Amino acid sequence: MNIHEYQAKDILARFGAPVPAGHAAMSIEAAVEAARQLPGPVYVVKAQIHAGGRGKGKFKELGPDAKGGVRLAKSLDEVRSAATDMLGNTLVTVQTGPAGKQVNRLYITDGVDIAKEFYLALLVDRGSGRVAIVASTEGGMDIETVAHDTPEKIHTITVDPATGLMPHHGRAVAKALNLSGDLAKQAAKVTAKLYDAFLGTDAAQIEINPLAVTADDKLVVLDAKVGFDSNAMFRHKDLEALRDETEEDPAELEAGKHDLAYIKLDGNIGCMVNGAGLAMATMDIIKLNGEFPANFLDVGGGASKEKVTAAFKIILKDPAVKGILVNIFGGIMKCDIIAEGIIAAAKEVNLAVPLVVRLEGTNVQQGKDILAGSGLPIVAANDLGDAAKKIVAEVRKAA
Repeated sequence: MNIHEYQAKDILARFGAPVPAGHAAMSIEAAVEAARQLPGPVYVVKAQIHAGGRGKGKFKELGPDAKGGVRLAKSLDEVRSAATDMLGNTLVTVQTGPAGKQVNRLYITDGVDIAKEFYLALLVDRGSGRVAIVASTEGGMDIETVAHDTPEKIHTITVDPATGLMPHHGRAVAKALNLSGDLAKQAAKVTAKLYDAFLGTDAAQIEINPLAVTADDKLVVLDAKVGFDSNAMFRHKDLEALRDETEEDPAELEAGKHDLAYIKLDGNIGCMVNGAGLAMATMDIIKLNGEFPANFLDVGGGASKEKVTAAFKIILKDPAVKGILVNIFGGIMKCDIIAEGIIAAAKEVNLAVPLVVRLEGTNVQQGKDILAGSGLPIVAANDLGDAAKKIVAEVRKAA
């Protein structure tokens, strides 16, 4: 689960991280009022969307010469002008894709005189089973570009969960950032605060870019991107309340209500599979046969009639879908029950695109017999390779 920058900074500030003053705003007048509450005379107006690259982004409605989604303002009038440009308009960045995201919230912060920018992040390193601290002197830049072009400038320090964060970790971060003296002590202290926040909120990612040194030699968190482990949100109802559903794909939200794992992709063949590994293999073999999957959709082990019907509806909401491949391994849920659910769902949604079904596992022959006797134009497949070839052929034939 992701949250907005202003929400992330509020959480980090509660854990003691140095965050400049700032206020969220949902309207132009609220943005101006937020600026009035800050010392000034320089303010920063930031568009709040769940995507990076806001400063370099462009608003669809404002033309190519307009400024991006992060702007300096030297007066309340300039704050008003920036807020007018941003609110309600669509910001396109390298992370949003060409569709962009509509800006419904702003964050007005106090201006900071920046002397140097760094990158600092805490992530889950699944390879080592530890929290990884990633530090670089190249803050404010696209960290992926830095990793590609100058990987030696990125330093990773892992923390053993048995000991937790130790003083030597803070010193290692300071060394990675080439800091000494009081700034080195501040870097160690900031790292400790971020680590506390990471564990205390069950975060999956805390990314500070940039972590800045001000003109008076203070380290401050200028931008923050925080994401949480969705599986742990039952422990954090206060954090779950921060979720902004307007930033999420409606189909993915609908899938979540039915306990379905769904991610929209760019292809034309809808996939309904039980099991994440099987779903990945299904998508791979569709691509191997010359077409592209339209989604990842895992109905899980308990693929009931209701879940299958909901899955069909979600898949068919995507106008790009020209055919559906169902690939189910019957284990806990038997193939005959799954077949009955597929037939009922196909009838309920009035299926009008080709449907290929591959069943395997418990009661597989009964399931195939039920599908064959349904009277519906369902194409049965013997195995996964056969299923992929058949759905690709059906889609191309329909085209």
